Amino acid sequence: MAKRTAPEVNAGSMADIAFLLLIFFLVTTTIVSDKGISRKLPPIQDENVEPPIIKQKNIFTVIVNRDNQLLVEDQPMKVKDLRAAAVKFLDNGAGLGDDACSYCQGAKDPSSSDNPTKAIISLVNDRKTEYGTYISVQNELVAAYNELRNQATQRLYGKDYIQMENNYNDPSFRGNKETLKERLDKVKDMYPQKLSEAEPKG
Repeated sequence: MAKRTAPEVNAGSMADIAFLLLIFFLVTTTIVSDKGISRKLPPIQDENVEPPIIKQKNIFTVIVNRDNQLLVEDQPMKVKDLRAAAVKFLDNGAGLGDDACSYCQGAKDPSSSDNPTKAIISLVNDRKTEYGTYISVQNELVAAYNELRNQATQRLYGKDYIQMENNYNDPSFRGNKETLKERLDKVKDMYPQKLSEAEPKG
């Protein structure tokens, strides 16, 4: 009696199938880009250069404790009120002489900031501050800068700041990007984002 031979599996097309599956997954998979908090780090400075003297009234202190409570300028505050308080501080414009601000719309309170170019927001977190609270505080502070920049672009150019920035970053935008960049830079110089974040406490 003749021996039975085991049937062979034709594996000739396995490489083609694997290649097609690989192509399929590459085409259908969406790659999630990392998102984070946009911060521009200060340039490296010479150790021999002394840091500039900053007036205390030009520093807006925001402290977040371990219980996610805010202390803003030594006063308790809710996160929802932080943006308005930051706008009021940044746009105060109480400076005189070289520190004067011709475009500020604030109350010109002598105990508050001289000029948006001199104003610094100092943020201090506790190590046990919840991440959600940390992000909410960051969002409100950045929103304060964006609100002031938007007011400036509306006054100067009759346009929305965020829309101008989106147009500049859009590769398909057909307008004059050079003029757009000049306008954005001018507004950023009027309200520079000076957000100082100290090492967390606790």
